[in-house]
Amino acid sequence: MTKKRVVITGMGLVSCFGQDIETFYQNLLAGKSGVKEITSFSVADLPTRFGAPVEDFNAEAYLEKKQARRVDPCIAYAMGAGKQAIAHAKLDLDKIDKQRAGILLGSGMGGMRVFVDGVETMVEKGSKWVTPFFVPYILTNMPGALLGIELGFQGPNYSISTACATSNYSIYSAAEHIRKGDADIMLTGGVEASMNEMCYAGFSSLRALSRNNENVEGASRPWDKNRDGFVMGEGCAIFVLESLEHALARGATILAEYKGGSVTCDAHHMTEPRPDGRGVAHCIELALKDADLEPKDIDYINAHATSTPVGDLCEIRAIKTVFKDTLPRLRVNATKSIIGHALGGAGALELVATIQAIQTGKIHPTINVQEPEEELSGIDIVKDKAQDFVVNHAISNSFGFGGHNSVIAISRYA
Repeated sequence: MTKKRVVITGMGLVSCFGQDIETFYQNLLAGKSGVKEITSFSVADLPTRFGAPVEDFNAEAYLEKKQARRVDPCIAYAMGAGKQAIAHAKLDLDKIDKQRAGILLGSGMGGMRVFVDGVETMVEKGSKWVTPFFVPYILTNMPGALLGIELGFQGPNYSISTACATSNYSIYSAAEHIRKGDADIMLTGGVEASMNEMCYAGFSSLRALSRNNENVEGASRPWDKNRDGFVMGEGCAIFVLESLEHALARGATILAEYKGGSVTCDAHHMTEPRPDGRGVAHCIELALKDADLEPKDIDYINAHATSTPVGDLCEIRAIKTVFKDTLPRLRVNATKSIIGHALGGAGALELVATIQAIQTGKIHPTINVQEPEEELSGIDIVKDKAQDFVVNHAISNSFGFGGHNSVIAISRYA
């Protein structure tokens, strides 16, 4: 069966740089760090006291006032980004077949703020005081479900949760629904609202977070010899995917074409990737095959590059394995060096950066790499300063605890 072509016609986001795509990317191009000290909750007893939080987000701009106060931030972020994406795509909801419009939105952890507040309420006041909204608002499927209810989309609607690979898994799976003919339109992406005590305590006890409290803007430093863990971020990005024929029929502006992707598992370790990068390399190879692209076709890689000791070099080894002789013409960068690691929302925010690189012909820098690892030799990581560079084909990598690998391939529409 011939697979339908899939294109991206709209984007919306909620980020540490606000809710405007252009502002978000201009900050990335400038290499302006979104990392700052945490003030929204007490960090006095924590070894890490900084992150890249979403600030100045007005949930009431997207939700009824009572619901805006009640829902978990991850739901509010999804409602905001989803409605922005619909507007950006200029999608007239009265003129589409809503039975053929779906939503596939993932989250690594779901409604953690509601979860933390609910546990505190039960411990301090007793179980009868736990809100009846506790269960619905902690579920990872609820952001997409409530967005579907709001929009009236009756097609496929579910969530995927594969830790930090969640966004790419979701985008890949959403595109497959269109490719197979299950839907004409899919809203897809990832969301995480991780600025709370529980997330920080959990990742701190894993020793996964940087503890560079003396230089918070320089703490997210992928591929630097002195990296000591990732910087917590949060946010959401949602995309409008359409079949090419549906987009053309309504005269949509096409931002990029989804060419293919892949999802695999290292089957190696609970929190660490295979050190040789073989699992990641296999995932990249499968994505290129699905996209009908060769390694020589790829101009740009938006790397997972979290700033962890093992993961950073594992990905570099995979890139060298796959791209070999084409390395000199590649550009590879690390969005997380600027906005931190948004966990289940990371891949979606990074796909915004990848699409913008295609749209603008400018690739944002990787910042904070003062002492590069020797294994970076031969790879241009766009160090410190943005580059003008024509991007026709790109991949975006995301990997998660449990050994989950995911790679998305997108191209300039032609």
